[in-house]
Amino acid sequence: MTQNAQVVFDHFPELNDTQKDQIVQLESLYKDWNAKINVISRKDIEELYIRHVLHSLAIAKYFSFPAGSKVLDIGTGGGFPGVPLAILFPECSFYLADSIGKKIKVVNEVASALGLANVEAEHVRVEKIKRKFDYVVSRAVARTQVLYNWTHRLIKPNDHPTLASGYLLLKGGDLDEELKEFGRSHSLTNLSEYFNEEFFETKKLVYIPV
Repeated sequence: MTQNAQVVFDHFPELNDTQKDQIVQLESLYKDWNAKINVISRKDIEELYIRHVLHSLAIAKYFSFPAGSKVLDIGTGGGFPGVPLAILFPECSFYLADSIGKKIKVVNEVASALGLANVEAEHVRVEKIKRKFDYVVSRAVARTQVLYNWTHRLIKPNDHPTLASGYLLLKGGDLDEELKEFGRSHSLTNLSEYFNEEFFETKKLVYIPV
C-alpha cells in the first residue's frame, strides 16, 4: 500500500480488499503506460491519486449508482472518471468513449490488468454511439450546453428515488456564465465539501437531471 493510495482509502473506508488492491495498482499501471503513450501530464502523474482518482470518485460522494446502472463516460481520456468509478461500483456497467484511439488503448489495457469486467472502452465519436444510458459522467470535456447537445439523446429517463437519470459533470473554476448559458435545471456542489486537499478548492460537480 503506497502512501499515495492511502488518501483514497481515508476518504472511502468502505472499500473491500479487492477494490483497495485495484486502487493501489493504478499508480504503476498508469506510470508504465504513460511512459509509452502520454495521456496524463508529468505533473499530474505524480499526483495521480488526488488529481485523477480522488477527483473522479467525487461523483461517488454525491451519489451511489444503483446496481445495474449503465454509465457513459464521454471523453474519458486515460479513463477518468470511468475507471475509478468502475472499481467502486462493480455491479454497474461503464462505457468509456473517446475520439482519440491511443487513449482508449491505455484504458483497455488498464481495465484488463485490473480485471474490470464492467468496463467497455471504445474509440468512437459521440455521434456514432447508439446505445442508451442511465447516467453520463465527464471531466472537463466541453461546455455544458455542448456536452448536453452531444449526448441528451443517449440518456433513458428513470425515476430513481435518490437521483433521476442525468449528468454528473466534474468541472472547475467559475461556472456562472456557462450554466447561465445552459439554462436548464441543475445543482452545483463544491468538492471542498467532501475533500480538504487544496486541489479541490475550485473544483465542482454539476448534476443535471433529464
